[in-house]
Amino acid sequence: MAGLSTLILVLCAAKDVMPSSSHWKPTWPSYRVPVILPQSTLNLDKPQFDAEARLEVVSPCGPACHKSSPLPTYEEVKNYLSYETLYANGSLTETEVGIYILSNSGDESRGKSRTKRQIYGYDSRFSIFGKDFLLNYPFSTSVKLSTGCTGTLVAEKHVLTAAHCIHDGKSYVKGAQKLRVGFLKPKLKDGSKGANITNSAMPEKMKFQWIRVKRTHVPKGWIKGNANDIGMDYDYALLELKKPHKRKFMKIGVSPPARHLPGGRIHFSGYDNDRPGNLVYRFCDVKDETYDLLYQQCDAQPGASGSGVYVRMWKRQNHKWERKIIGIFSGHQWVDMNGTPQDFNVAVRITPLKYAQICYWIKGNYLDCREG
Repeated sequence: MAGLSTLILVLCAAKDVMPSSSHWKPTWPSYRVPVILPQSTLNLDKPQFDAEARLEVVSPCGPACHKSSPLPTYEEVKNYLSYETLYANGSLTETEVGIYILSNSGDESRGKSRTKRQIYGYDSRFSIFGKDFLLNYPFSTSVKLSTGCTGTLVAEKHVLTAAHCIHDGKSYVKGAQKLRVGFLKPKLKDGSKGANITNSAMPEKMKFQWIRVKRTHVPKGWIKGNANDIGMDYDYALLELKKPHKRKFMKIGVSPPARHLPGGRIHFSGYDNDRPGNLVYRFCDVKDETYDLLYQQCDAQPGASGSGVYVRMWKRQNHKWERKIIGIFSGHQWVDMNGTPQDFNVAVRITPLKYAQICYWIKGNYLDCREG
C-alpha cells in the first residue's frame, strides 16, 4: 500500500491531478509587494572567470542562529538587493536599487550548507523517464546549466537558479561567460522525426539541446555576504537566454509560511550528479523556516542546486489550481541543534523583496510586479 500511495502522489504532481475535497483548499495568499527600481548603473572591470564551480555551499549558522540575528537596516537591504549583471561579451555592470512602499519586509537571517550525504534513510527520489513525462509540465520546466547545476524556466527567455552556480562569492566561475542552458529532448533515430518508436520497457534515449545565455543577474547580497554568513539568503540568480525556449514555464510567487503549504510539503526536480542524464523528482515536508530560508530533508545530491522549489495551490482570482516557484534549492547544511549535529537541505525563499527584484529583472516594469 505504501508503494501505491507514493505512486499516486507522483502522478498527482505530474498530471495536474488534485484529490477533490469539499473542505478547505490551500489557497495562494495575496501579497502587496514593494517596488524595487534601478537607481544607477556602473561599469565594472571584466571578471577573470577563475573560480571553480561549487555545487554546494557551506555555513555553520542554523535556524536558531538565523532567528536571533538582528534585522538589517534599510540601507543594508538596498545594498544586498543591488546586483551585478554579466553579459555574454564578458562586460560587467553593478546596479544600485531603490526600495519603495516597503511594507513589513525588513529582510533577516543568515545562510548555511555543506557537502557529504544528502540522502535521509530510504532514498525517496524518482527518476523521471519517457518523453510523456519529461517533455510535459511541470517536469519540462527543469533545465541543466553547463556549470553543472539545475535551473527552472520562469518566463519565455528566463531561467531561475542558484547564485553559487555562477559566482562563488568572490569571483565568477569558469564557464560563466559562455554559460549555456540545456533542454532535454528525445534523441531521434534515423528518419524517426521525433516519433516514439520505443516498444520495450526501456526508457527512451534523451539528449540536451543547448541555448546560450545573454546575461546573468546576481544580487550583491550573495557577492558581498558569502564570507560572513548572510550570503545564503541571497543564493539566487536569473539568466536571460539569447532566444525564447518555446516551452511552458512556471511563474514565481511569494513563499507562504510553511504552515500554509499543502501538507506542509514542497516539490522540486533536478539533475542530481549521481544519476547522470536523469531528471530526478522529489517531495518532502518542511522541517523549519526563517524569513529567508526553508529547512527540509528532501533527498538530493550535488547537481540539484538551483532547482525551483514549488507548490500547487488554489488561485482564487482565476478559480484554478496553479503551481508557482516559491524558492530555489541551495544545498546541504550541517546545523548544531542543542549541541547535536543535524543535517538539512536548504532552499532560499522568495520573499516579497526578492519577488519584486526577480520580477523586475524578468519584466522590466514594476507595474507588472505588484501582486505576489
